[in-house]
Amino acid sequence: MHRRNRFVVLVPGALVVLLGTSLDAMARQNGATVSASAGATIVAAMGIVANTAELDFGSIVAGVNAPGTVEQTAAASPERTGIGVTLGSAATVSAATFSVTGDGSATYDIMLPSGPETVARTNATDEVTVTPVSSLPSGTGLLNAGRTQTIYVGGTLKVARSQRPGAYTGTFNVTLTYN
Repeated sequence: MHRRNRFVVLVPGALVVLLGTSLDAMARQNGATVSASAGATIVAAMGIVANTAELDFGSIVAGVNAPGTVEQTAAASPERTGIGVTLGSAATVSAATFSVTGDGSATYDIMLPSGPETVARTNATDEVTVTPVSSLPSGTGLLNAGRTQTIYVGGTLKVARSQRPGAYTGTFNVTLTYN
């Protein structure tokens, strides 16, 4: 077996360059530069194209001895029930109906008023209250691939004892926000 011995001879200047490079390399290891991507998705603005039907409780006869309520469902063909009142003609009964547009297949929150809204008799000071209490879809909507959806809103009407006859009208807000 034959062994070879190898020797490396360093020139003093090369040693300084080698040490200087090592110190520089070590200094660079204390920091780093990394790249990141930036991006965004722009979605179609959420909107209510049209209020296609009003919340209409139909004809109601107020109770003589006590206040009453009429509850109406949120549906294309709403149902109504009365407590302490007599329900009259249902010819005009409808849920408030909204046609919503936005980004296709996006979900959104449906927020109804937190309390009752005042509805006044035309040309008078008599009032009743309406509380929009339900929506269909309930709480969260999903726009279809065509970027639309219909929302129905139902509610509760409070009628005072011996409420004066007449047409009562008012407004309420429905707020929609993307999730």
